[in-house]
Amino acid sequence: MNLKPQDIVVALKLCAYPEARPTISILANELGLSPSEVHGAIGRLRKSRLLHGPNLKDRPNISALEEFLIHGLKYAFPAEHSEVTRGVPTSYAAEPLKSEISSRDEFPPVWPWPEGDTRGVGLEPLYKKVPQAALRDRRLYELLSLVDAIRDGRARERKIAEQELVRRLKTQHG
Repeated sequence: MNLKPQDIVVALKLCAYPEARPTISILANELGLSPSEVHGAIGRLRKSRLLHGPNLKDRPNISALEEFLIHGLKYAFPAEHSEVTRGVPTSYAAEPLKSEISSRDEFPPVWPWPEGDTRGVGLEPLYKKVPQAALRDRRLYELLSLVDAIRDGRARERKIAEQELVRRLKTQHG
């Protein structure tokens, strides 16, 4: 059993729900995935122990998720860059890191998206529909941006992103 990149997006979306997860169809609609993709993701996340099972309402296993996101994600799903393009800012170019890290004199990382408002170096998102899903949900957008900083950032950016990600996960799910 191998995790797929969209599984991480589903796990992060589930982190936004402090209680029981919504229905698969609601998650699918919010993420731009099919219900079968969400169902498969939940199954793989359970098998990977990144989600507790149905007895615990499919809540994220915060300690396991934290460990995987910080130490394994950049190896399992390494950052891939493309040419300068129009897109949605991510990593250090998006909040919450944007206000913490001074901007560089280079193009910022963006998820390629034709309707994006920022010109930057393309950073392929974990899943092709991430920009649309992130723009619908500010919390998800910020978590995905932190994850991208961990996947692709320099040492200082990664460290700040790791600390902020852990703080957010633990605040949300204590």
